[in-house]
This record gives sequence, structure tokens and C-alpha cells, in this order.
Amino acid sequence: MRQGPTPVERARIALFIRSLKGNGAERSMGNLAAALAARGHEVDLVLANASGPFLKDVPPEVRVVDLKVRTALGALSLAVRRPSDFAVLLPVLASPRAPRALGAIPALARYLRARRPQALLSALDMGNVAAVIARDLAGVDVRVALSQRNHFTSDLLNARDPTVARLAPIVRRFYPRADRIVAVSDGVAEDLAERCGLPRTAVATIYNPVVGPSLARLAAEPVDEPWYGDGAGPVLLAVGKLKPQKDFPTLLRAFAALRATRPARLVILGEGPDRAALETLARELGVGGEVRMPGFDDNPFAHMARADLFVLSSAFEGLPGVLIQALACGCPAVSTDCPSGPREILEGGRHGALVPVGDATALASAIARALDTPPDRAALRARAGFFSFERSAEAYERVLLASPDRPRG
Repeated sequence: MRQGPTPVERARIALFIRSLKGNGAERSMGNLAAALAARGHEVDLVLANASGPFLKDVPPEVRVVDLKVRTALGALSLAVRRPSDFAVLLPVLASPRAPRALGAIPALARYLRARRPQALLSALDMGNVAAVIARDLAGVDVRVALSQRNHFTSDLLNARDPTVARLAPIVRRFYPRADRIVAVSDGVAEDLAERCGLPRTAVATIYNPVVGPSLARLAAEPVDEPWYGDGAGPVLLAVGKLKPQKDFPTLLRAFAALRATRPARLVILGEGPDRAALETLARELGVGGEVRMPGFDDNPFAHMARADLFVLSSAFEGLPGVLIQALACGCPAVSTDCPSGPREILEGGRHGALVPVGDATALASAIARALDTPPDRAALRARAGFFSFERSAEAYERVLLASPDRPRG
């Protein structure tokens, strides 16, 4: 349904991502699809595989296109059709964990030829590569914009997956062939431009659509967590995949230091490969009984509305949507000053303390100060409003529907 004036003519816009599984990029692309449709555009949400908990949140006015990709094997056809591109991708395709998004290239090219959208926005590294190649294979006049979600250099330095470690030459080859590149924060934009040898002006910054019309309703929903409001001490909340990037070990150490001086409990929402190690660490630190990890919850807002403090302990990010969501729910926040996004979201510490990455002592001190002197919750909500669906959709309209300004390779 249209919710406001559209400054450009109605257009057919395609958004491409691998799936709608439970990560920030997937939620953000679903939000953007809804926001663009609300502004009167014909929106196709094109998924390599139509799966994931956020599928249920896609509004009926957004057309979901399932490319039904199960493996990366579809990319092998590039050996004949785009041999020079195939040669660059071969080290990644030969990996046991070859990205499924690359297997979507032939199907995505067929979609572009059949539907001929005016613009295609893709997200995530290999999805972006797939979008560029698919447009070239399709031979159609569609404006392609790529969305860089994470701090690229940090991704490379912290990669456990050898596929990620091989990204740099792939990104340098394919990203400049897009019509526009969009980063989710200034920090991500500056890093990507340097890595790709692009002028900073070639990478636009558009903040993610995080605060939408359903957030207040979701925040008011009941939540199955008896610790909230039980009077036994403040409850801290963290949200994220249980993996090294989120640096939950530092959070657990900070929490243990806090617990040495005052009562508190900690809830960590998320699932991931580090669960067992984190549970062991909590027990070793003597706080196993005060830490709960209930798993992934597709409605973290209900927790944020009830927690006493939100804590982001990440080693690196792009633009952490969970931090914005917490502010939107009126939840005070403390964050690491990681690359990139928290400093921009919190305006240099104006809306929540920023501490060095990996410093459990500084994090514990910042948590204690925030609990003792909580900020004005209305001010936090006002700051979060800057990251609205409407503001983001307007910015993407300007990028997606402008005339091409970049030569294609």
C-alpha cells in the first residue's frame, strides 16, 4: 500500500539476495523491499533460495521470486560463456563451501531477460558478483547497484572460511562493473573504496531501513523470558550470531566483572558455531547461572523493549541493525567502537558509550555507568528514527533510478 508521495515515477525494481535466513542483511533487504513497494513501485524480491524466517514478513505487494538454487554448480556454465570471469572465480568455485549465490547466475540472467526491471539491487559479496555477471549475460539494459554490508578489510582479516579470504581480487574485478556501489555506513564506504582502488565519491552511503511501521507492535508482543521485570536485578541483552565477529567472549568477561560488584543477568539471542565454547566460558567465569542463550528469535524487539541495557561487543560490523533496533525500542545501549557503524549510530557516544574492541574492563565499566545513569529513552527513539524505512527508500530511489554514471566492463 502506498504510504506517501513518490518523487519519481513508478518503476519495476528487483532486489536480489541469497535467502531470507536470520541475519541482518536479509532482514534489511526485506525491509527495503517493503518500503519501496509502499512508495508505489513494483518490487520483486529475488531469492537464490526462498527460505528463512523473514519470508513471513514480506508484504503481499512484494513479489517473491524463488530461483530455487541449491548449489553453486550453475556457475560452471561460465567456463564457456564468460571464461575470463570464470577464471577469476575458479578458486572460490573449487572450494567445498562454494557460495550458492554464484550458482544463481544463470537463473538470475533468465529472470532479468524475462522481467526487465529498471534496476537491480543486490547484497552480500558473492550476491553482488552474481548480479554483475548475470546482467552482462542477460544483455539487458538494467541499472545494477551493489550493497556492501560489512567492513571489507575486517572480513578478510578475520575470515575462517578460505572463500572469504579470496574475496579481494574478486571484488576488485567485478564491483567496478556495477552502475553504482552503496555502503551501509561511511566507515564501510571508505574502506571499500580504498580496497577497490575507487574514488570515495564512487561509493554512496545509505543507511539501512531499520525502523518501520511494525516495530512498535512487535516490541509490545509478549516474550517468554521470566527475568524481565522480576525485580532481581537488571537484565542485559545482546543479539547476534554466535560467531567470532560478535566477540561474545569479551562480553562474558565484562559481565563476570560486573557481577563481582552487583547483581545482573545476561540474555544473548542468537545461534551459531560458538555456542558450546561460550557456554563453557560462562561456566568457567562463574556466571553460567546468570547467562541465558535461548537461540535465535525473529522478534528481538520484544526483548529490547524489556531489557535494562543493550550491549554490542562486536569486533567489526557494517551498520549493526540490532543497535539501532535497541534504540528504537527505548533501550539504553553500550557498544564497542568497532569498524564500522556504532560511532555513526551513536553520534560519537552521544547516545551511548563507545569502548575499545576487546577491552572487557572498559566494557564492564561502561555497562555499570549506563545502568547507574540511564539516558532519556525518548531521545534514543528519536535518534533511531533517523534510520527509517522511508528515509532509506528515498535514498535508494535516487541511486537505483538515476541515469547510469559508470562504464561497464
